[in-house]
Amino acid sequence: MQNDWFSIIPFLIAIPIAVKTKQVLPGLFAGLLAGAYLLEPSFAGGLTKMIDLLVKGIIDPGNIKIFMFLYAFTGLIGMIKIAGGIRGFVEAASARIQSRKEALFLTYISTLGTFAAPSFRFVTIAPIMRALLKKVKMSTQELGFVIETTATPIIVLIPIATAFVGYMTSLVDLALENENIKEDAYQLFLQSIPFNFFSYVLILVGIYFSFFHHSKSTEESDPDKVGEKEQEEEDWHTCDPSVGKDLPEKPWNLFVPLILVVGLTFLFTWWDGHQKTAGFFAAFIKADVMTAMLTALLVALILTFLFFRFQKMKTGELLNSFILGGNDLMSVIILLAFVWGLSSASEELGFSRFITSHSQWIPGNLLVPILFVFGAAVSYFIGSAWGTWGILMPLGVSIAIASDLSLPLVIGAVFASGTFGAFASPLSDDTNTIARILNLSVIKYARFKLKPALIAAGITVVLYTAAAFFL
Repeated sequence: MQNDWFSIIPFLIAIPIAVKTKQVLPGLFAGLLAGAYLLEPSFAGGLTKMIDLLVKGIIDPGNIKIFMFLYAFTGLIGMIKIAGGIRGFVEAASARIQSRKEALFLTYISTLGTFAAPSFRFVTIAPIMRALLKKVKMSTQELGFVIETTATPIIVLIPIATAFVGYMTSLVDLALENENIKEDAYQLFLQSIPFNFFSYVLILVGIYFSFFHHSKSTEESDPDKVGEKEQEEEDWHTCDPSVGKDLPEKPWNLFVPLILVVGLTFLFTWWDGHQKTAGFFAAFIKADVMTAMLTALLVALILTFLFFRFQKMKTGELLNSFILGGNDLMSVIILLAFVWGLSSASEELGFSRFITSHSQWIPGNLLVPILFVFGAAVSYFIGSAWGTWGILMPLGVSIAIASDLSLPLVIGAVFASGTFGAFASPLSDDTNTIARILNLSVIKYARFKLKPALIAAGITVVLYTAAAFFL
């Protein structure tokens, strides 16, 4: 198609609708529908084309692996919850922690075993901190801030065994395919991790609040604590179903599955690469990581199921918890399908050619910070890191190719921009989950952490400007 500018119309429709509705899916649907009708401008043709674009993404073998991984991973977490693994860990930890330093140290060190997903982090560590609020001697808002800096900002930097890695790699792979780039998506994802500057800055801010900032933990400085007083420690069991009193207390039902997942992921990744090349470290580079992670997860699921059955847990109860856990991520799977469809439509309309011919007027060292700021604004208003990544990754990679920018730098900037919204937006799942568990006002809490998030974003802009200049 000669009118390449048509290719940006789906994005010009998707982003404003997502911001207006504060939901990603309506924007993606409208953008995909517009792109389909631009490709097939007839009443039935546009609808047929939209279906074809969706099906094309869904039936791709690599994408099916992503679906299976996401569903199985959250299903495993569902089984861990019902088996009392999370409650057991919370009860054991809260009974042993006696000081602020110990509590905050636990917050950071527990990341080693609970990095699977932000929600998983929150339901394991936030109830402990709520139970120990008086010993921690921080305002509830500051406590929530510290916990959040150990969730999404850290999880996006972990390249294995998380609910994020499959999704993030698939977006990079899709953007590379659109540009006909024959590079390994996972390797590029690994190379982009050092350039997710916002995460690193935010983690440092969290460490400052934890160990160097002294807060007056009073009702006056923390209005959300008014009326809680002595009931705070007694009521934390009600903050999330995963720590409810009706569940057993079995911390090993948390540790064993996680050890299996991480250990088997390393084993199968090495083994897959070992079939292709000699050398221990070379094997990890050559491995098909997504296939290895999915295989490891399925083996861990089977062993975990047998481990729980050995404890006399009912098969029906375990299967139901697995299905309920997996269904929690169905909205993300649907989101992915529309992201793939929208990207395919824009590429058929000539998106890459348009970006190549119209991005030269912007100085190269400003493109990356501009992309980060734009993505951060979008993610803040829609409250979704995953939605922001899905919309902006094709744009970012196209800009990188057109302007001869470092691909890892641009990919890192896109992931950083989404992380900003996941952390700072009052609409994000992270903000709302922490506010619910710690009994905070969502709006007040979001307003509290916006200032440090903006400071971190400002530092990030400077870092991207410098990095773009040198790279």
